[in-house]
Amino acid sequence: MTTTPDSEAPLTYESAVERLEAIIARLDAGQAGLRETLELCREGKGLIEFAAAELEVVSQGLEELRLDDLIARLEAAGGSDPVRSPD
Repeated sequence: MTTTPDSEAPLTYESAVERLEAIIARLDAGQAGLRETLELCREGKGLIEFAAAELEVVSQGLEELRLDDLIARLEAAGGSDPVRSPD
């Protein structure tokens, strides 16, 4: 699992978004120097990629839940001929 740059705590979607908000606030303030701006942008890019990957995992999980629900409904409606999902 990824950790945040400022701590050893595991990175979560929520902590990534919180850090992104802090980075944006720092950049919006216009007080970051050139090198700091570059580092903040690099960090922000990594956080965005992490958050996007987390959202994709959740999206796939939700899709699987919807498919499982659909299969259960089809099996209930169809009686003894169960529908199997492709593996």
